Amino acid sequence: MVASVTTATTDATRTPVRAPARRTIDWRIRFAALSLVWGFSFLLIKVGTDGYAPFQVTLGRLVFGTAVLAAAMAMKRRRLPRGTRTWAHLTVAAFLLNALPFSLFAYAELTIPSTLAGICNATSPLWGMALSLIALSEDRPTRVRVAGLGLGFLGVLTVLGAWQGFTGVDPTGTALALLASLSYPIGWIYVRRTLAGSGEPHLSLTGAQLLLATLQLAVVTPLFTSAPTRFPVLPSLAVVALGALGTGLAVLIQYGLVAEVGPTTAQMVTYFIPVVATAAGVAVLGESLAWPTPVGAVIVLAGAALTQVRPKT
Repeated sequence: MVASVTTATTDATRTPVRAPARRTIDWRIRFAALSLVWGFSFLLIKVGTDGYAPFQVTLGRLVFGTAVLAAAMAMKRRRLPRGTRTWAHLTVAAFLLNALPFSLFAYAELTIPSTLAGICNATSPLWGMALSLIALSEDRPTRVRVAGLGLGFLGVLTVLGAWQGFTGVDPTGTALALLASLSYPIGWIYVRRTLAGSGEPHLSLTGAQLLLATLQLAVVTPLFTSAPTRFPVLPSLAVVALGALGTGLAVLIQYGLVAEVGPTTAQMVTYFIPVVATAAGVAVLGESLAWPTPVGAVIVLAGAALTQVRPKT
């Protein structure tokens, strides 16, 4: 999943935004497209790492994603945000929401299948629930939400085959994927505390965020990898698609969905991503699928859904 300040800041303000009068594509179609794009992102990461180092895949992803956002900002005549304080907060957000999780998922998929990476991504709402109980005083625990938290992590143990001693899965790769999923809610909480209500257009904030993440990877990548000597076609196309579609276009679709139907409905895409990622990994990459994976995934998604249930006021 690609996280941006768009969802986080809108979620923080809880202010409904009316959709523009003219829409050429129904929001349900765009919602389905976003599910497909983000779900296939894990397959594209896997293919990209067949030809490039993980940091190179992440850097390419951010470069092409930033290019799409820059084009969108130019078309809408949006400027980059101003203010040193805003840019300082965006630097942290770029690291937590883009540079770090993108890199962790790329390294994780060196040793785990894309299906498992997609399921690990679905644990973000669980981590978010656990962290919000500590960091956000307005998020009060309820029996339903706490039960969802426990159920979700039971699903994680099912996916990993805990009763078999976690055999059959690479612990390092799985840990990296789970850390990537943990990085998202940490970033969301940070954004809610620092950038909510900044007054800057969401598109400008998101564009600046991706730009900063690109610069961060541009500094780190040469330190840990050497320049590629060849550019294999399929991995190269995967990186381009991962950036242009799975990052740039996906953020624009998410931006429009949040504005039209609100953050709660838009964030429901999280529950479809592992389904698409699993289907793509099995059908396209021929990854094996033992019964604990789909069963555990269903439990994870059920738990994640319960953690989003809020008491009526």
